[in-house]
Amino acid sequence: MELTRKDFPFFKRNPEVAYFDNAATTLKPQGVIDAVVDYYERLSANIHRGDYAASLETSNLYERTRSKIAGFIQTDPRNIVFTSGASESLNLVAYGYGKYNLHPGDVVLLSESEHASNTLPWFQLAEEIGIVVEYVPLDETGRITLDSLENALHEKVKVVSLAHISNVLGYINDIKAMAARIHHHGAVFCVDGAQSIGHIPVDVADLDVDFFAFSAHKMLGPTGVGVLYAKPEMFASMQPVSTGGGNNIRYNACGEVVFKDGPAKFESGTPNIEGVIGFGSAIDYLEKVGMENIHAMIQPLHQKALRALGAMEHVTVYNPYADSSIISFAVKGIFAQDVAVYLDSLNISVRSGEHCAKMLNGVLHAEKSVRMSLYFYNTEVEIDRFIKAMEEITIEKAIDVYL
Repeated sequence: MELTRKDFPFFKRNPEVAYFDNAATTLKPQGVIDAVVDYYERLSANIHRGDYAASLETSNLYERTRSKIAGFIQTDPRNIVFTSGASESLNLVAYGYGKYNLHPGDVVLLSESEHASNTLPWFQLAEEIGIVVEYVPLDETGRITLDSLENALHEKVKVVSLAHISNVLGYINDIKAMAARIHHHGAVFCVDGAQSIGHIPVDVADLDVDFFAFSAHKMLGPTGVGVLYAKPEMFASMQPVSTGGGNNIRYNACGEVVFKDGPAKFESGTPNIEGVIGFGSAIDYLEKVGMENIHAMIQPLHQKALRALGAMEHVTVYNPYADSSIISFAVKGIFAQDVAVYLDSLNISVRSGEHCAKMLNGVLHAEKSVRMSLYFYNTEVEIDRFIKAMEEITIEKAIDVYL
C-alpha cells in the first residue's frame, strides 16, 4: 500500500492528512498529472481539426482514451460520449432523449436517495413537457428492493433512472436484476454510475442498461470530464443538447443541418482535451491495481470504522449495512459541519451536509450528516486516528476549534 501511496503527490505534500472524502472526488496519481502537463507542454493542439503532427497525435491520444474506457466497461468505443461529468451525462439523457421521446403523462421513476444530478433534470423536464416523476419506495434501511421496484413499475413508466451506488447510503443496487424487471415492463433504464465506476467492475453489456453515466474525477481522473454510455439505438433516438463545430456534416442558410453519427453528434466545440488524455492515464492506473481488487482492499478498513462508530453511544450511523466505502453518521448534540471542522483540525478530511441528496432527509430523519468515504490508498493507521478522534469528540472540543 505504501508503494501505491507514493504514486500520489497529495500525500507527499500532505503526509499528515487522512483523506476520507473520496465519494466527492479522488486524489490523482502522478501519471495522470504528468499526462495533463505533457499535453500542455508538448502538444497544446486541438483535435480532429488539424493536419499537422501535434494535432494528429492529440487526436490519437483523445480517441485512445475513448477506446480504453470502452474496454473498461466492456462496450464499443462508438457507444462512448465524452461530457463534462456525470451531471452533464444525466442531463443529456433527460434533454437529449427524454425531451424527444417522452410525452405528457409519461412517468420517469426515480428514488428519493438520488443525487441532484439525477433528479433536477427530470424535474425541469416535468415543467417543460408535462412528464410525471414518481419514486420507488425505499425500505427502512434506505435500500431499493426488487419487490419495491416491481410494484412501482406500470404501463406509464417510460424511464427509470437510479444510482448504481447511493452517494449517501452506499448501498450497491442489483442493476442487472433491475434491468431485467424494467425492460420486461418496456421502460428504458438509466444508471448513475458515479459512485460505482471506480470501485467495482462494470460490464454494461452484462448489466444490460440503456444508459450509464459517470465522471473521471471519482476514479483518479481529472475534473471536468465524464462519460455517457448508451446503446446504439438510444443514441439514434437522441438529439444533441449543444451544437456547434465538430458535430455536424453540413448545414446551410435555410437552417438545414445534418449531424454526424455516433459520439461526434453529441460532442460539439473544443472539449476538455487534456482532461480526456489524463483520464486515459487514470484508466491505465486502475487496471494496474485491478478493479476486481479495489472493493476487497477497502472493505477491511470500512468494516473497522463501521464497527467502531456503531459501538459509540454518541454516534448514529445511518447506513450500518452499507456495501461500499461510504459511512454516513451524526454525533448527538453536535451539528454535522462542526464535526467535520473538528475532524479537519486533526487533519482528517470528511464531508458534511446533505451531499446533494436533499430528498433523503426524510429517510434519515436528519437534515445533515457527516460522510466518510474511503479508497484503496487509505490505511489502517488513518482509520485508527479517525476512531480515536470520534471517541474523544465533545461539544466543547468542537466549539474550541473556532476559538
